Amino acid sequence: MTKTTVQIEGMMCGMCEAHICDTIRNLFPNAKKVSASHSKGNASFLSEETPSEEMLKNAINATGYTFLSMQCEPYEKKSLFHRK
Repeated sequence: MTKTTVQIEGMMCGMCEAHICDTIRNLFPNAKKVSASHSKGNASFLSEETPSEEMLKNAINATGYTFLSMQCEPYEKKSLFHRK
């Protein structure tokens, strides 16, 4: 699994967050844990494969918001009783 975090400029409220989440879900139907934060200016989601930065940039910019950057990192689900 890959966790993708996207920096986005222009989100001002909860509806803006909903638009970004809908855009990500439409672009990547298998995405999980899709969330966005207008206060942090980012959105994140989990996917099986690394998403295309160009596709994501074009989709977000088409909604009227500005794609700034994208960061991907491996994601491992931690169990409830996970200890290190």
